[in-house]
Amino acid sequence: MLLDVDGTLLSESGAVPGAARAVQSLRRRAVPFRVLTNITRRSRSAVVERLRRHDIDVRAEEVFTSVLAGAQWLRRRSIRVVAPYVAEEALADLAEFTLVGGMSRRTGADAPQAVVVGDLGESWSHALLNEAFRHVMNGAQFVALQRGRYWLGPTGLEVDAGAYVAALEYATEKQAVVCGKPNTEFFLGAVASLKGEDLAAAAAADGTRRGGPSRQPDRVPGVVMVGDDLWSDVYGAQQAGLGGWLVRTGKFRTDVLAESDVRPDRVIESVAELVD
Repeated sequence: MLLDVDGTLLSESGAVPGAARAVQSLRRRAVPFRVLTNITRRSRSAVVERLRRHDIDVRAEEVFTSVLAGAQWLRRRSIRVVAPYVAEEALADLAEFTLVGGMSRRTGADAPQAVVVGDLGESWSHALLNEAFRHVMNGAQFVALQRGRYWLGPTGLEVDAGAYVAALEYATEKQAVVCGKPNTEFFLGAVASLKGEDLAAAAAADGTRRGGPSRQPDRVPGVVMVGDDLWSDVYGAQQAGLGGWLVRTGKFRTDVLAESDVRPDRVIESVAELVD
């Protein structure tokens, strides 16, 4: 079982009713699970702490974030110098790299080899966006930790990182590499971690076995993604060969589901239905 965070386990007012019991139930029944999130404003340790504050018992190794997936992508390509456009709290998960510009606010002699874009919310400015634009135009790899359209914030629906990723793609005429949901490799990496496999090796082997990333993956039996995002959670999981369950919490909207071509394998009221 793969579980989304915002809108699925947590809301702006606290834990989704029944979320803590659902996780306890999975653990009691020895059902392997991972908590997957595109949150780029927090480090993994901060995500764990936030969940535990609401009595949702998770361990660090059970949390798989798009920031960690981005770090993995950079590491595999021997990229060392990175311009990070992620919240300062998330910089801890990029500490292995030399950080210049962006939210690191550091200067360095070396130009960044990659630009990493996450959700900065109100911290975005024209100056930051333009800086990222110039780095990409000068040859830096363009890495998007996620490209969500919107999320349910404290004041209602809010524009997510995808809008800024799209702006940079339009300006630079370069396509971003997406490391978080709905990227197939992100889901397969989470599945590999459930099995205790090496994430990079499993994803690479999977791509080779299936003839490369362009082919539709084989169905992965018995693994389900549960989330409130029809595209990032449900469609992304289905593209990776997993089951995709949609919850009617968070940013779920009946009209969006009705008008979309995406068909969840199951629609449930909330994660509380996972309680045995």
